[in-house]
Amino acid sequence: MAVGQDPIVKDLLQFTTCDVSDALCKLKVPNGGFLSGLTLWSPQRQEGMTRIVGPAYTVKYVPLDDPSPKHPTHYIDSIPTGAIIFISCPPNTPNAVYGGLMSTRAQVSGAVGSIIDGRFRDLHEQRALNYPVFARDLSTAPPYELVKVAGVNVPVKLQTSEQDIEIRPDDYLIGDLNGVVVLPKELAKEVLPLMRKQVEADENVAKEIKGGMKFMEATRKFR
Repeated sequence: MAVGQDPIVKDLLQFTTCDVSDALCKLKVPNGGFLSGLTLWSPQRQEGMTRIVGPAYTVKYVPLDDPSPKHPTHYIDSIPTGAIIFISCPPNTPNAVYGGLMSTRAQVSGAVGSIIDGRFRDLHEQRALNYPVFARDLSTAPPYELVKVAGVNVPVKLQTSEQDIEIRPDDYLIGDLNGVVVLPKELAKEVLPLMRKQVEADENVAKEIKGGMKFMEATRKFR
């Protein structure tokens, strides 16, 4: 089945990252799958209605002195349609590991967005493409003097001391104005009914609060 026909992606597009995190917390997933420090930069900076959902296509950068061999081909030429590119970069790397030409190729390949666990550049080009990019920060310098790609479609760790969390190929990534969440692929079918029930309950709570009911009373009634 092609990624673009994945019914789970279609269902997940109905929900926010907060909805996904709430459901994952009920399943005891640490931090509800939230990936800290990754926010929306393109097509707008933390504005608009951008929401991306898709399976992860992971890219692992390592320092140049890492003994791992450099990946023999360029990751950007093998992106599956409908995927989200997740770039893992060693922490505290000042150089960008992703740029405008990468998004140009990704968009042509049918990727739905890119998430950069590090720095990226060419923000004006990303926005001109109207291409979704989530990242930690910006840079101007290319990556070559400091890092190399050592793995494509391999498990990667979020590059932060705040969390110990892994992103695996084909895990679902969800990004919007609230941030980025990783949904383990084996939990996707279990999460969906939890979210539907929870969103319905929240809508009822909001309706009753607007009608004058106290918050505690409304949550006892519907949650």
